Order: sequence, then structure tokens, then C-alpha cells
Amino acid sequence: MLQRKKQRISRKFTDKSDLFDGLPEDLVISILSKLASSASSPSDFINILVTCKKLNRLALHPLVLSKAGSKALAVKARNWCDSAHHFLKHCINAGNVEACYTLGMIQFYCLQNRGSGASLLAKAAIKSHAPALYSLGVIQFNGSGGSKNDKDLRAGVALCARAAFLGHVDALRELGHCLQDGYGVRQHIAEGRRLLIQANAQELASSLNALVKRKPQQQHQRRLNYQHYSFKAGSGCPLLSDFGCNVPAPEVHPVNVFLKEWFESGRGALGQGLRLCSHKGCGRPETRAHEFRRCSVCGTVNYCSRGCQALDWKLRHKAECGPIERWLEEGGNGDDGGHGGVGEMEEVVEAEHFAI
Repeated sequence: MLQRKKQRISRKFTDKSDLFDGLPEDLVISILSKLASSASSPSDFINILVTCKKLNRLALHPLVLSKAGSKALAVKARNWCDSAHHFLKHCINAGNVEACYTLGMIQFYCLQNRGSGASLLAKAAIKSHAPALYSLGVIQFNGSGGSKNDKDLRAGVALCARAAFLGHVDALRELGHCLQDGYGVRQHIAEGRRLLIQANAQELASSLNALVKRKPQQQHQRRLNYQHYSFKAGSGCPLLSDFGCNVPAPEVHPVNVFLKEWFESGRGALGQGLRLCSHKGCGRPETRAHEFRRCSVCGTVNYCSRGCQALDWKLRHKAECGPIERWLEEGGNGDDGGHGGVGEMEEVVEAEHFAI
């Protein structure tokens, strides 16, 4: 009698364990692809890999790896290792454009493998990846990885124009300033101002869309910021839009967080006289001395692009900037005295405010 009961119980457990094994693999792969694209952190994807052998095998299917989003690939600088490097390569081989961009930025700036990094960025840019297009534009504007003579302003403008067409706000802002200043393109002040207004409008629209997607209790916490559109500069909001509306600071891409953590934690050492972009959401380092622009008033901050200048001015530098005597320890800026030099940040910021 007892033996029969044991047999029935064992059959039930056997039947239950066979339910998952009986699922079609195509269905499981489809579900895993959705999870990989919507994962909020790498741990969400790693938990799938360590669940069982079958899920581990199916989660490494090329279709699943090709769908992994930026947050699923957001490895921390302190956790960088050969395994993380190989995983990103597997994703690239599966056709993941975001992995191309992530590893390209890491190789170009952190591992100082300029050729391989630029090649991966170009591979992502060919597939219309807007952040990769913009990053290549910044590289062209600064001549990163080479000398000052390697700057290609026209190529930088063309790359920013393509990224702006795809909806990249920083590229749109950069292109607006280029048109206003005649930097790498024929000067067109009215069109430049129009693009700056469009960039701020997109910035505001994305913030409002993010508010709509929030949970009710989160919406209640920030409701006043959007209902009343405060025009007070000292409202304590992270970012004051040029329209006078309080909007939160834009979300930082995981690869920019990686760059900043890599150098600030000491994993990567900056060369003598090299500095990081002062915008906290960037993390790009100089590849040669005096590569980035400096603030013409205080001389204590430097930026890789006009977009970073304008954002950091609104986020923090406007309240901190104060005139000091010219920096003497470095003997000048080491850059050309024309567009993109030291005396430009003030003009860039004022031009954007005047455009609005």
C-alpha cells in the first residue's frame, strides 16, 4: 500500500518536472528575448543563466543575445573582467548593436584600443545607432586618439546631423551650436536657433513622457514640478529647461556611467595633464593634453562638446562659475584660438539662452 502511494507521488513530481522540458524551445527563446530587452540590470539576465542548464543554453542563443538592451549590458567598472569582455563579444557576434556601442566606447577610451573601438562604433553607426553616431562626431570634433591636426569638423557635423535626425537630443543641440557659430558648416543663425529650441522641446517632452509612465505614488511626488511650470531658477530641480519648466536631468547612458567609474575608481589611469569631461553624465577623458574646451571665465572646468557645456551649465556650473586669474601652471590652452577653444563656453551658453 505504501509502495503504491510512493509511486503515485513520484509520478506527480516527474510529471511536473516534465512540464518545462516539454515547452517548445522557440517559445522559451521568444520569452527570453523579451526579458533580455527589458532587463533593468545585468543581474536580471544572469539569474536566468544560473537557473538551469536548459535556460543557460537557450539564454545564450544568438536571437536572445541580439535583443539584450543597454541595461542588461550595463556592467560596472569594478566588475569588468575577461568574462564580461567575452560576453559583449558574443552579443556583437549575434548582431547586438548596443553591445557594439558599449564595447566600442570601453575599448576606445578605457582600454585605449583606439582602432578597435572606433571600428565597433562605426559598425553601430552604420546600423543607425544614434549614440554611436554622436560619439563618433565628438571624436571627429576633438581629433580624439590623434593630434589637433586630425580634427575633421565637417565629418563631425555630418555625424551629428544624422544622429539628430534619429532623435538624439545632444546631437541636435551640438548641431544647433555649430550652425550658429559656423563651426564646420556654413553659418546659419536662424536654423541653429531653431534646432536649439527643438532640442529643448524634445527634452521637455521626454520628461513629461517619463512622468506619465511613473507609478501613481511616484507621480504624486513630482506633480508640482510639472503642473505649475515654475520659472524660479532656484527651485532646486536638477535641470532648469530653457523654456523655464522644471524637468529632471536626462538619464545617463550606462556606458557613460562605466567611463566615469573606470577613471574615478582608479581602474584606469589618466595620463599626465589629462582630464575628464566636467559634465557628470559624460565620463569621456582627454586623449591628449588640452583636447577639451575650457570655461572662459573660471578656467576650472572643461568639456568634450557643446552639448556637455550647455547641460553642465544648467545643472551646476552656472551657480559655481566665478572669474579668477588666468591659469598659469599650464601655460595657456594649447588649442586653436578659433571655434572650440577656451573662450567659447560662455558664448555657447548665452547663444542657447538667446535662441529661446
